[in-house]
Amino acid sequence: MVTFKAEIERFAEMGEKSGWTYIFIPFATANEIKKNCKKSYRVKGQLDQVPVEGLALVPMGEGDFIISLNATLRKKLKKEKGGILDVALEEDVAFKIEMPEDLELCLSDEPQLLKNFLKQPKSHQNWYINWLNSAKTEPTRTKRIVKIVSAMDKDWDFGTMMRDGKPPKNKD
Repeated sequence: MVTFKAEIERFAEMGEKSGWTYIFIPFATANEIKKNCKKSYRVKGQLDQVPVEGLALVPMGEGDFIISLNATLRKKLKKEKGGILDVALEEDVAFKIEMPEDLELCLSDEPQLLKNFLKQPKSHQNWYINWLNSAKTEPTRTKRIVKIVSAMDKDWDFGTMMRDGKPPKNKD
């Protein structure tokens, strides 16, 4: 288990990561958790005594990573931007996200849909699945399945799908 302190930060303008709240994991620390890895992987451990598992380390280049802190986790931590966390992490080798049966059935209707989904990076597949599984109602889940199937038909990654239909941000 690798232990360190990290400040909670927030991206202002960072493409699809704009507005994300996160902690920064420098190359040396990430290398202690999982040697010579430059791709996204999952970790478990504790953030300020709050147990966590299946958190994604997202690569930021040069061997550095971030861990996104969603609102639910920040609420448990009782901390926001600028707060300091005591972090203890190790690779979560047991973590695996299974494709939901309803999504697999819909993607199997057309061979290229499932093929396009499976050629996505594992992290993008997980983002799609987590987004689908976070739907609170059946109508929302159905809309999300339709959106995922449409994205696979267009061979889009997760970020492209999420930006579809949203007005471009004003850069003024």
